Order: sequence, then structure tokens, then C-alpha cells
Amino acid sequence: MEATFKIWETSRNVYAKFLEKYTLEQLNTIPEGFSNNLVWNLGHIIVVQQALVYRLSGLPMNISDELFETYRNGSKPTGTTTQAEVDELRTLLFSLVEKTKEDYAAGKFVSYTDYTTGTGFHLASTKEAMEFNNYHEAIHLGFMMNIRKFI
Repeated sequence: MEATFKIWETSRNVYAKFLEKYTLEQLNTIPEGFSNNLVWNLGHIIVVQQALVYRLSGLPMNISDELFETYRNGSKPTGTTTQAEVDELRTLLFSLVEKTKEDYAAGKFVSYTDYTTGTGFHLASTKEAMEFNNYHEAIHLGFMMNIRKFI
């Protein structure tokens, strides 16, 4: 799992650079032909990780229900994300990595409800969910790299 966590931490550092480089207005911009923006992708990877790893392991997610509903699968940006919300996402980018690592080391992930993703991956364990999460986050990083060309 060490490699999985290392990849995840590196990915989250790349995501954080978007928050440093782009203004709030740019983070909220939905370019023509796109259905979401930079900040939605950030929120989305946070809530999907919590759903895949915690909820499907039968553990409570470490995010609010409101945050989950805003960025869950099938959602789209419905308004302008505030600076306070961006700051919360920035904190969660890293705090949830640490929380997950601690919980994994403490043996809190003991069961898992099998799940097949929209892309056809069958996940049968928390370990598989964590590994798939890196794949999922890479997909959204690609979307963000494309969006940035148009803002």
C-alpha cells in the first residue's frame, strides 16, 4: 500500500497547484463545450474517494452530506464556489489522505461492499478501491489539464 499512498499524495500535490495558479473566477469558469470546471473536479475527487473507500467499507465518510451532494457522481456545478469553499477543499485534499492512511494502519477497513464502477472496474476490497481511486483521480487530472487551456 505504500506505493498506492505515495501516488495518491503526489496526485494531490498536483491538484493543489491548480488552487495556487488560478483565480477563484478561473476555478469557477466552465469553458464552452465542458460540463464542469476546475473546482468541481477537485471537489469530485474528494467525495468519490470518501464514497469508494469509506462508505463502501461501512464507515462514515469524513465529509459533510452537503459536500457529498454537491460533488457526487452525476452532479454538475450549480453556482459559484466561494473562496471559503475552495479553502475547505484545499484542506480536505491533504487531511483526508492523512486520515485514510491512519485508518488503514489502524485496521479500520475490515469489510467492503463489492462495487462495479461506471467504467467497468469491479472493486471487491478497500485496497482495490484505493488503487482504483488513483486511476479515477488521474482521469480528472486529465480533464483539468484540458479545461485549463480554455480559461
